[in-house]
Amino acid sequence: MAPPEPGVDSIVTGEAVELDLAPAKLPSRALAFALDVVIIGALMTAAIVVVVVSGVEVDGAAAAAIGVTLAVLAFVVWPTAWETLTRGRSPGKAAFGLRVVSDDGGPIRFRQALVRALAGLFVDFGLLSGVVAVVVSACTRRGQRVGDLLAGTIVLRERVPRSTRRVALPDPDPALAGWASTLQLSALPDDLALAARQFLGRAGDLDPTVRRTLGEQLATDVAQRVAPDPPSGTSAEAFLTAVLAERRRRASS
Repeated sequence: MAPPEPGVDSIVTGEAVELDLAPAKLPSRALAFALDVVIIGALMTAAIVVVVVSGVEVDGAAAAAIGVTLAVLAFVVWPTAWETLTRGRSPGKAAFGLRVVSDDGGPIRFRQALVRALAGLFVDFGLLSGVVAVVVSACTRRGQRVGDLLAGTIVLRERVPRSTRRVALPDPDPALAGWASTLQLSALPDDLALAARQFLGRAGDLDPTVRRTLGEQLATDVAQRVAPDPPSGTSAEAFLTAVLAERRRRASS
């Protein structure tokens, strides 16, 4: 069973599920960003008004320090906090049905959100007022800006998925749980994991001879990329199920 060729815009998740989702287009991303900037600008203006109304005397050095602090809060702390706590949805993105996810389909992590924010401040939007972000986004297959490329993220239109191809994964054998927890899975490619999952989900519909042959072939291919070997006597399907279940567990942890 040859591993399937993921689609151009597909994402293979840690659960070996291929998600055929639509990356966000430049206009919708620009509108979401503009809304975020308006909100940030309003908050910064409110903070400045509070300082002025309070009657605090601010010299040049203090004003510069306050300006830098506000800029960091607005363009680094704010987006990092929002994308981390809401799993990739700033107010602007939420309004336009967009979400930032890891390029493996999982939720964005704090480190990724921070990298996106820093790259946005110093590269994507800090240089030439957004020209870098527009050019790079237009030249990448999934519309990723520099921050996305560095962080390993992608912005998706979560309201308009083109399709989601999922197949049920059988329950793993509890007796293999201890062995599975020691597996080294870093060398297992997404397309092979996807092929194994699709096989397991449709095994019941296959001719018994074909089922056995395909299962053994996939188990052999997977065994060459994971370690240690399964306990003696483990069937091909039990082996594949345990590997994918452990891969899913680690992806969700």
